[in-house]
Amino acid sequence: MKLLGAIEAGGTKFVCGIGHEDGTIVDRVSFPTTTPQETMGQVLSYFAGQDVQAIGIGSFGPIDPVPGSPTYGYITTTPKPHWGQFDLVGAVGAACNVPIGFDTDVNGAALGEYTWGAARGLDSCLYITVGTGIGAGAVVGGKLIHGLSHPEMGHILVRRHPEDTYEGFCPYHGDCLEGLAAGPAIGNRWGKPAGELPADHPAWEMEAHYLAHALMNYVLILSPQKIVMGGGVMKQSQLFPLIHGKLQELLSGYVQHPALNAGIGNYVVPPQLGDNAGLSGALGLATLALNGA
Repeated sequence: MKLLGAIEAGGTKFVCGIGHEDGTIVDRVSFPTTTPQETMGQVLSYFAGQDVQAIGIGSFGPIDPVPGSPTYGYITTTPKPHWGQFDLVGAVGAACNVPIGFDTDVNGAALGEYTWGAARGLDSCLYITVGTGIGAGAVVGGKLIHGLSHPEMGHILVRRHPEDTYEGFCPYHGDCLEGLAAGPAIGNRWGKPAGELPADHPAWEMEAHYLAHALMNYVLILSPQKIVMGGGVMKQSQLFPLIHGKLQELLSGYVQHPALNAGIGNYVVPPQLGDNAGLSGALGLATLALNGA
């Protein structure tokens, strides 16, 4: 099988790997995201001498994923220090000289779960990550969603929890979904990192409130056949039943479908690919690039 390269470019760490068109990962390495010079030096060193035929990149954003745009392949207005207006595709392409697939990390993860994971065999899915930030990507009709740019579903506005006085931490919107429900919001609000809060802490009911409001919007707008929720915060497994119940309450029977009633536990699910969702998705992006898609 053809050998492909994969890059999951995260704001906290980069994960690079080698794999095949069937999603098999045969090697992987990770390192902290520091400056572009240092981080890209490690990326290019990893791929040096590797006989890959294409590379897929799923990147933190915002990015410019529109071919033909003057800034195609760039990380654009990110608040991540040093990375604003960085030509990621250009840096990899100049060194590796192979076709490159490029999209957001969450679109990549959505593609991975659609192709090999929890949404395999379906026509559509949504992947949302809840961690240091919140982002979501979607496959509809077998295609990743793009438009003017790429979706930014982590920055939608949601109804405040009636007991929440936290102002939100998003530097652009304050109390958008990310500002109220990403990992830093949980830590700032309760004075402890999310991972140190017990499963019965009131933080999780509040977190489920915000995430269920977001999912209601996604269900009504995109009507995905599967919703996959990953990221560090979603490793708190007690969140899933809370989200299931609150989503049903919010929809209030308006959308009648078995998946949203008795099947809710199989509709909003954790990633089947686990921590490999992003890297497997990058292999999917590499496959699309190799095939000219």
